[in-house]
Amino acid sequence: MNKLIAFFMSLVAAFCGVFGIPYYAVGDKLDMDKFELVWEDSFDGDEVDWDTWSGHFAWETNTVRRGGYWNKKMATVGDGKLTIRTEYMPEGLDGGPAGYYTYGMDTRGVVEQTYGYFEVSCILPKGHDLWGAFWLYCDGVADLSDLGVNGAELDVFESPYYDSRRPNTVSSNIHIDGYGDKHQALGAHKYLVKGDPYSEFNTYGMEWNPEGYTFYINGVKSFSTSWGGVSTVPEFLILSVEVGGTNGVPSTDYLKGVDSSEFVVDYVRAYQYK
Repeated sequence: MNKLIAFFMSLVAAFCGVFGIPYYAVGDKLDMDKFELVWEDSFDGDEVDWDTWSGHFAWETNTVRRGGYWNKKMATVGDGKLTIRTEYMPEGLDGGPAGYYTYGMDTRGVVEQTYGYFEVSCILPKGHDLWGAFWLYCDGVADLSDLGVNGAELDVFESPYYDSRRPNTVSSNIHIDGYGDKHQALGAHKYLVKGDPYSEFNTYGMEWNPEGYTFYINGVKSFSTSWGGVSTVPEFLILSVEVGGTNGVPSTDYLKGVDSSEFVVDYVRAYQYK
């Protein structure tokens, strides 16, 4: 009976995946016994550890990012949590123009790893099309010579679905061959998160080895793939929030009357195989 149920659920998952219908992760539970923790940030201090984290393609003050601006002042630490706040600043920030301000930060040059398991525990940011994410990246993404083998953008989770019919949806994706004419992407796999991910902590993780990538939500497998060729190079970790739009101009009122929105992170962890 269990095998029959598993087979039926696999058919449902395949159907939903083909038609882009979000569904709950129904795969195997993650086996943590094969991993050892090699790095974590549980944000126990009173400020971001700027010796580990830096702006993701962002300068010290204001960097245009899609429909908003990235400024490191929007990332703070307190009570054992990292908070990346998104807020509309009518007077701007640090001399910048009026607009939405938030942040993206990465571990480039400090925490970079090939293979293992990577996990974040977080509360998603509220806001129409506001794009919270945990992802891995390397400069090899721009290498067009060997698909994703020289590096891929690995989106462990993204959350632009707050105002959709199923707001408790996240997606996972892979991008290769840069972001120009040669760009390729795996169609986003959408999954439902139990409860309210905008007020409750959940974990989102990805296992990466030479055979491919396996994605997890709260330790339950959502899907596996080796699409595009598996990255064989070290990649760094990124936490970010983006506002849709271009050149700092948002395409809509993302917060819709909300003064600010917060992406709250309890921890980020990287494991290696034993």
